Amino acid sequence: MNEEEFLKIVLPFKDKLFRLAKRYLISHDAAQDATQDVLLKLWLNRSKITMYKNVEAFAMTMVKNKCLDELKLKNAQNLKIVHSNYKDENSNLSKETETNDSISIVEKLINELPEKQRIIIQLRDVEQYTFEEIGKILEIKQTAIRVSLSRARKTIRQKLIKYHNYGIK
Repeated sequence: MNEEEFLKIVLPFKDKLFRLAKRYLISHDAAQDATQDVLLKLWLNRSKITMYKNVEAFAMTMVKNKCLDELKLKNAQNLKIVHSNYKDENSNLSKETETNDSISIVEKLINELPEKQRIIIQLRDVEQYTFEEIGKILEIKQTAIRVSLSRARKTIRQKLIKYHNYGIK
């Protein structure tokens, strides 16, 4: 496999790899390093890459495992999910401010979720992976994913209602 073929396969999901790494590692630099390590491993094993049914899911699993290894090394317990790539070009300043406030509130609520629920929300609602793909990446059953996702969404919904009704942060 030459460089052009490799890039044709890998480039479409490269940013997803980085965003998942950033969710785990928080640090932009650490996420870039983890992503680059995975891409390098894929490049070094490019002759085997066509054997995988879903290269993207395989790469996401590699990123997850790399990040978990990094976290074990650093004994990091506090993970943070940040979703900051939302932009509405046609909004006015007050609407933009309101949207940014809403995103910040939801981000804060997601950060309060247990780790497993945070990662599942990231993969399903932000990255839009299927339950089957998430199951392969996280190595858990689809029913467990559905339950965790449902609980996470319910928790966020309840806290949002409290926030909007009572201003509780």
